[in-house]
Amino acid sequence: MSVTDLSERPKATPNRILQPEGWERPRGYSNGIEARGRIVFVGGQIGWTGQCKFEAHDLAGQVRQTLENIVAILAEAGAGPEHITTMTWYVLDRKAYSASLKEIGAAYKAVIGRSFPAMAVVQVSGLVEDEALVEIQATAVVPD
Repeated sequence: MSVTDLSERPKATPNRILQPEGWERPRGYSNGIEARGRIVFVGGQIGWTGQCKFEAHDLAGQVRQTLENIVAILAEAGAGPEHITTMTWYVLDRKAYSASLKEIGAAYKAVIGRSFPAMAVVQVSGLVEDEALVEIQATAVVPD
């Protein structure tokens, strides 16, 4: 299965979304997730390939590659994007992130699908790799 082939993926997350009564539903993420099982930690991934080469030089392209990297690492643990419970995104430019939301959303849907973990997006002053525009760290829980 390719990391972007959603046809073979489970349709629902095995985790429970925590949505307090009366709260407006967030778009594209969850406020909280409850999960039980084996924990998989994915270190900060950036938008380069497995050979440490940047093929995308725009934010949405790097987001897509970063998410593909996360899914590839999860697969090594027998996990998929539906097991992700939390993600922290580090972006260099909040305004560029906001301006690219449509393209970022399309990349997210293509790679992760309709799984919406608890997330945070943080603007940072720099990343270790000069060409990197985004870094994403993820945690997943695979049910026992």
